[in-house]
Amino acid sequence: MKLNKKNLLQKEAWDKIGISLPSFDLEAVAKKTKEEPTWVHFGGGNIFRAFIANAHQDLLNKGLANTGIIAVESFDHEVTDRVYRAFDNLSILVNMSSDGKFSKKVIASVSESLAADYSRSEDIKRLTSIFENPSLQMVSFTITEKGYALKDPKGEFFSFVVGDLEKGPENPSHTMSMITAFAYKRYLAGKYPLTFVSMDNCSHNGDKLKEAVVTIAKEWAKRDFVEAGFVDYITDESLITFPLSMIDKITPRPSDTVKEVLESDGLEEMDVIITERRSYMAPFVNAEIPQYLIVEDKFTNGRPSLDKAGVIFTSRDTVNQTETMKVTTCLNPLHTALAVTGCLLDYHLIADQMKDETLVKLIKRIGYTEGLPVVVDPKIIEPKAFIDEVVNERFTNPYIPDTPQRIATDTSQKVGIRFGETIKSYIKDEDLDPKTLIGIPLAISAWLRYLVGINDKGQSFDLSPDPLKDTLLDILGEVKLGDKPETVKEIIGNVSIFGSDLYAIGLGDKIEAYFYEMLSEVGGVRKTLEKYL
Repeated sequence: MKLNKKNLLQKEAWDKIGISLPSFDLEAVAKKTKEEPTWVHFGGGNIFRAFIANAHQDLLNKGLANTGIIAVESFDHEVTDRVYRAFDNLSILVNMSSDGKFSKKVIASVSESLAADYSRSEDIKRLTSIFENPSLQMVSFTITEKGYALKDPKGEFFSFVVGDLEKGPENPSHTMSMITAFAYKRYLAGKYPLTFVSMDNCSHNGDKLKEAVVTIAKEWAKRDFVEAGFVDYITDESLITFPLSMIDKITPRPSDTVKEVLESDGLEEMDVIITERRSYMAPFVNAEIPQYLIVEDKFTNGRPSLDKAGVIFTSRDTVNQTETMKVTTCLNPLHTALAVTGCLLDYHLIADQMKDETLVKLIKRIGYTEGLPVVVDPKIIEPKAFIDEVVNERFTNPYIPDTPQRIATDTSQKVGIRFGETIKSYIKDEDLDPKTLIGIPLAISAWLRYLVGINDKGQSFDLSPDPLKDTLLDILGEVKLGDKPETVKEIIGNVSIFGSDLYAIGLGDKIEAYFYEMLSEVGGVRKTLEKYL
């Protein structure tokens, strides 16, 4: 049996294999979406299908919505053709609990899929008509943090962005340029209100989105490509808003285990699809069950009733506080600690690390003992309960094939937030002393030890991508087990990396000592962790 709309009519067959079907009228919703589109989403990847599209399907099933989502790909157009259109815009969501139970359902809330490719005139014509339609309420995004970037580390526009700025809004290539161009079409059509919502997992995501769009609009206005009034329109919060959001759900690459289960159910063409741009997708998406989406309630043209599907709409401050709670205390610091120690101890699955008593002690120390005393409590989610879920259910789930090697990517860009903010809180609190910290210094030392590229067995391994990798390796120089490279002080004392002068606050010497112990011999990492935990 293939995944398509025609075969959804065989309800008994789907019920027999335990896959639930949508209960709304797909054709009626598709027709309404064509006539009065309300929601466009850019970035049709796994988190979109597993979380956002699923939440909207809940509304459609309850009769709380009558239009579907229009999924748009602006980066990897193969996704539109091979993942969406090839399966009538349907997908199968497989939620995997840590006890081994799978729940399976067909997701059909995507009524239309388009490629934002200016060589596809029909798709661009349709997108233009959608943005010109007063009914459009929201444009949302899961395009990763890099999708909003216009400039390189030197602060200069990327060459492809320069091309967009010089050509104007008629044939842009960068996603942010396209969004600005479509917004200009809406401005010309009637200055209709609209809300742009980044749902990407990055801090101040809405601000990053707004900055990119406004920057392009101003640059085009300077060159007389757009009317001066367009800049006023895009910055008028009574018409256009860019709310903040916080999203949290692990949706890894398609699992071979899930593929085999679906094929054993009798489903055909469940192969993993790897595009030329290295997107890893499939007709199905596998995900953990816990999920959070917190959105600043700042919409100008109405919005879907996603609060009836588990999404929390709240104030800007509360979104910021929830983000801070997760990123600086309750999840991300624990993830990074597992990532660098996992690479050193030759683990290849986060869930396997959670069977290691020493590593569990490390993350519990960082989260409960050192983090909770200074945690930012957003009041809408209880911090300790959040850590409980992370430690006892999320990280332990063997069906979420997440690797420490993936999580270790870009660690130099993360340590200042994931560990540095707690350190700053200890400095500010008169009743706390940063010199008493143990788990966080051990995690930082493990990252420094990770940079040596030799695991705890004495074997070389490849470091994950990191923008500072070459710089940091040049500082460390050639290092082998038993060395005590003095140059590590340059990294430990780098305020731009950690956010504080770690030596000045009494942590630098401790981190340095831990690092030397971890580097002293084969097995040094584990011995050091066990010694201090």
